[in-house]
Parts: sequence; structure tokens; C-alpha cells
Amino acid sequence: MSRSTTRLATVLLAAATLVPLAGPAFAGTAGTANGAGADRTALQHALDQAVADGIPGVIAEVRDGNGTWRGTSGVADLGDGRRATAADRFRVGSVTKSFVSTVVLQLVAEGRLGLDDPIERDLPGVLADGRNITVRQLLNHTSGLYDYLNVVLSQPDPIRTARTATYTPQQLIALSAAHGPQFAPGTSWAYSNTNYVVLGLMVEHLTGRPLGEEITRRIIHPLHLRNTSFPTTAHLSGPHLDGYEWLDGPAAAPTDLTEFSPSAVWGAGTMISTADDLNRFYRALFGGSLLPSGLLAQMRTPHPIDSDGRAYGLGLESRTYCAGTPAWGHSGSVAGYETFSFTTADGARQITLSLNRNLTASPAANDTINQILTLGLCKK
Repeated sequence: MSRSTTRLATVLLAAATLVPLAGPAFAGTAGTANGAGADRTALQHALDQAVADGIPGVIAEVRDGNGTWRGTSGVADLGDGRRATAADRFRVGSVTKSFVSTVVLQLVAEGRLGLDDPIERDLPGVLADGRNITVRQLLNHTSGLYDYLNVVLSQPDPIRTARTATYTPQQLIALSAAHGPQFAPGTSWAYSNTNYVVLGLMVEHLTGRPLGEEITRRIIHPLHLRNTSFPTTAHLSGPHLDGYEWLDGPAAAPTDLTEFSPSAVWGAGTMISTADDLNRFYRALFGGSLLPSGLLAQMRTPHPIDSDGRAYGLGLESRTYCAGTPAWGHSGSVAGYETFSFTTADGARQITLSLNRNLTASPAANDTINQILTLGLCKK
């Protein structure tokens, strides 16, 4: 494994535990709000700065009391120079976990399983410690299950290898089991993609349908999320951002990672969507359209995870972008794409941000990303 490949594996492992060729920007905005104001101007400047910092293309959709603002900068395709548009699709990574968690909690609401039921009761024989790990512990990452992605990314040239991988969910769980647990269930917290692979299998076992079909039936179709899907192939269809990483160093040509096998992430991070669809999903979720109020409250019960104000609920991440005010949603990190979709706790402001470079992004680009999220979520 080369030094650059080793570094990329390390960066991707960090991204998996929950965490982004400078050139001229091509800016384009469209809005439905009156009085765009200074914050809109500042947002557009920040999107342009992300492109100047080396991100090929950026998309953002902000909803607040002034209406909806959509901004873009840069290109969706480095090959033909097609500019990014607000309607472009992209890989959402771990934002998938919020969809999976919502389906699991709907099954709880239907009385088909309990949050504090042991996994062995509803999914027998899948986990060696299934009698001691509960549904809740999978949802909030307190199960202690080792993250199988660490094993996947320890292989030579891990990103290109994962790109064409053909794992089954059972094989991913076996990779975790071979390593052994990180801690006894319920005694600590550690982000683990294995949790959501197990939850995906549980959904399939209880419903008799593939996970993607159940997400489509319960969430995508009722909310009319026409550009959202749970792919079963490597293809990304329709107008979309191409995903890029500079796997061979900043002076080399970028690697196009748009086509990527879904098998290495599956229920932990395989979905495709748009900024508008993700905002619509979280607006419906937090507005009470998908879950009873009691389960939504449990979903948003924070488990602090670091000294920076981040916390985790049940398939939801909480970050504090504005002083003293948490925002709820999820971030998503996969090769070639980084996504953030957050809503303030009072529901007044919402942003979805997508970028088509992630693992090899510069520190300056990451600082700009935080600036964009702060501008989108905080009052002037």
C-alpha cells in the first residue's frame, strides 16, 4: 500500500466514525424567497470559496422563514464541464442511517419489535452476543460491535477495491465478528456501520421484503421523493454529481468514483438523493408525519459523543453550529461525496449540502464547509 493510499484509508476510517485543483467558480442560484439578504449573498460566496478550495462542485438548499434558497457552484462533471445544478443527484452516505432508523421505529410503533428487545429475539443466530445487544443499542451505536468498514479499508488500495466489492450483509457482519467486540453492550459509545447492517437484516426478516423496497414503500413513495433511491447496482442514474478523489496525489489526475458498488455500505450508507428530497424527508420526520411523537422524542434524545457538542440519538446526529442551539440530521461520507443535512431543533432553519469530493479535500475546504453550514443554520 502506497503512502498516499495508506493516508486515504486512515482518512476514510475517520470519516466512517462520524465526522471534507483550485480553479474559478461557476456560480448559479435559484430562489423562491423574497428579500434574499446578506446571508444569501454570503452563502453563495462560501459555495464559490469551496470550489476555490478544490471541491469540483457544490450544491446547497436552505429553507427558513424567508422561503427556500438553492445555490450551486462549480461543476458536476470535470470531463465535460457540466455545471452543478440544484436538482443533481448524489450519494448520501450515512444519511441512509436516518431512513433505516425511521423504518425500524415504525416497526416499533406497529408493535412488531421493542426498542429494548434483544436482537436474538427478532433476528436469531446473526450475532454471537445477540441476547445482550438491544435494538436501541444498534440504533445509537452503543452495541460495542466492531465496525466492519475498518477491515474493508485495511486492504491494499482500499477505495478502488471497495469500488468493485461484492459483499453480502452477512459477510460484512462476519468481518466484524472475526475482530470481536469493542466493549460490552451499553457500556460505551462507538460509531459502527455494522449496527445498521444488522438493523437492515432485521427489517428484512420482520417484513419479508428487501430493505430498499421497505424504505421505498414506507418513506420514498409516501413523501414523493422522486429522486431518492436505495440502489442495488453501482450505477448512479439521471442528472447527478460525479464523485472524485485525488487517490494518487494532488498533482495526479482525479479518480472518478461515481460508479461504486453499494455492497460495502448497504444499510449503513448506500442511498442516492437530492438536496430537495433530503430536506423534504427531514421536514416530514421532524414534523411528525413518519413517527409517533413519543418515538420521535426518543429518536432525538442525545447521547453526547465528544467535547465539541456532537451527540447521537437513534439514527440522528446532533451538532451545535449556532451558539447553544443544536441542529439534528445526519452527515454522510463516502468516496467522492460528502453530504450534510441538518435542521435546527425548532425546525425554523434547514440546510442540505452536498460536495463531490471528500476524502482528499483540503483543510481549507473543510473550514469552508463549516462556514456554509453555520450560515445556513444560524440567524444573522
